[in-house]
Amino acid sequence: MALHHRATPDRPLRSGLGALSLGTAFLLALTGCTSSKDGSATSSAAALTVGTTDQVTGLDPAGSWDAGSGTIENEVYATLLSQPNGSAKVSPDLATGIRLTGPKEYTVTLQKGLRFANGHELTSSDVKFSFDRDLRIADENGPSSLLYNLASVAAPDPTTVVFTLKSADDTLFPQVLSTAAGLVVDEQVFPAGKLLDDKAIVAAKPWNGPYGITSYDKNSLVSFTANPRYQGRLGTPKTKNVRLKYYTDASNLKLDVQQGTIDAVYRTLTTADLDDLAKQKGVEVHTGSGNGIRYIVFDFATQPYGTKTKNADSKKALAVRQAVADSVDRAQLAQQVYKNTYQPLYSSVPDGLTGASPSFRSRYGDKKGGPDKAAAAARLRAAKVSTPVTLDLQYNSDHYGSSSADEYALIKSQLEATGLFRVNLQSTEWTQYGKDRVKHLYPLYQLGWYADYLDADNYLSPFYSANSWVANSYDDPTVRKLIQREETETDATKRTGLLKQAQDRAAAQVPLLPLLQGSTAIVTRDDVSGVPAELDATYQFRWAGLAKK
Repeated sequence: MALHHRATPDRPLRSGLGALSLGTAFLLALTGCTSSKDGSATSSAAALTVGTTDQVTGLDPAGSWDAGSGTIENEVYATLLSQPNGSAKVSPDLATGIRLTGPKEYTVTLQKGLRFANGHELTSSDVKFSFDRDLRIADENGPSSLLYNLASVAAPDPTTVVFTLKSADDTLFPQVLSTAAGLVVDEQVFPAGKLLDDKAIVAAKPWNGPYGITSYDKNSLVSFTANPRYQGRLGTPKTKNVRLKYYTDASNLKLDVQQGTIDAVYRTLTTADLDDLAKQKGVEVHTGSGNGIRYIVFDFATQPYGTKTKNADSKKALAVRQAVADSVDRAQLAQQVYKNTYQPLYSSVPDGLTGASPSFRSRYGDKKGGPDKAAAAARLRAAKVSTPVTLDLQYNSDHYGSSSADEYALIKSQLEATGLFRVNLQSTEWTQYGKDRVKHLYPLYQLGWYADYLDADNYLSPFYSANSWVANSYDDPTVRKLIQREETETDATKRTGLLKQAQDRAAAQVPLLPLLQGSTAIVTRDDVSGVPAELDATYQFRWAGLAKK
């Protein structure tokens, strides 16, 4: 879910929405909760237990923008506006409404009487503090890059927040308010200029979402209970108590689903595991379109011939990136590893979104979407690159699922089969992965993404802007200007043209290599309600509506 990371970063989820194929998409396998005598769900139901392999990096929203962290953050913190399941439009959450009060100004009105779970008042001052803090800390693994157009925030009275933007006509900003960058925190708890430790956060109880944390054993077991002070869109949770249990091995997670010792599974089981679970009696599998993408990042500083290497050479570095793009077989990855629950992806913007342009398909390989060894060899030969080129390629299996091991083993095989590359494949746990990659320790590495909001811009600005979340030292002024223009272009046709130009220019430089886009999957017991009837890219894993029929 990016959970976003995000996007969120497969974050998510928002995740990031995000973090996040059946193997890495949102997954829910439910086995039961109680109901009242009249058949309606009750908040006094026995605890719902959720299982996951997706680790948390932190509980401070300013420093974590990934699906594992977002799973918790989206339950315990709230935003001014939020996206209902099945809709790309935002609606009030902590706010009562939002209005455009000037070409560069949005005014938001808060609900009256808002409080955090610890009893502190939640006012416009907390909102201003939260956004100012995000921008001040600007953590490389945080969501501050989403606030690209925010100039300042004012709190003229306790229930009024005024956002002043850098550029006029930004119709995307209300959606930004619904993302991880818009999570509101308690200014009496969080320091203004640095991140807060998880234990200190839990002890202070600064919750304003539908749930609060009652006990916290990081990446082992977290217990939640419904927050009686929550006044947002989701309302009173159907199940009062929830436990989140962490697994290091997806096979053990699957086994507990089969044995019914946990009630729900959220990230990440393999495609084969999901196929097996779908055959079990009393289980329903729901699938829908997905906004999750998987891609390889090239670090412009440390990749072969990168700017910080001993033999730095920009032309050779570009030839290496382009030759890799010529050599990868996306269709083989989709079929062999993911049984076509993922589809080949030829841009950072997934197919199906307005403005998506498959820029990589006609530019690389056989120019039809497939690989071409001869084309890769010609690029390297023209740039006078000696072969085989050594590639240090990093991937992660606890965040992106154990299928990542098969995915990257196949990528290694594809690249080495050309005779042009020698691949050193390594894996690191997610809690360390995010720290290492922003320190330029990985010359090439795996990432994933789930949209924070359903717009092509959310697949461009976090990757290619000056303060990119990807943080791979790529910065092209032309691409930045194209993105800045599309973000405020009100003519739909002109905006689509700008989006295409940005994708085409980025594809020519290959700062990242898009591989696959996947679907959303939810697996439930057939006696569980609260799962959306129709799934699409806006689906977020939330617990508040889950109940036994």
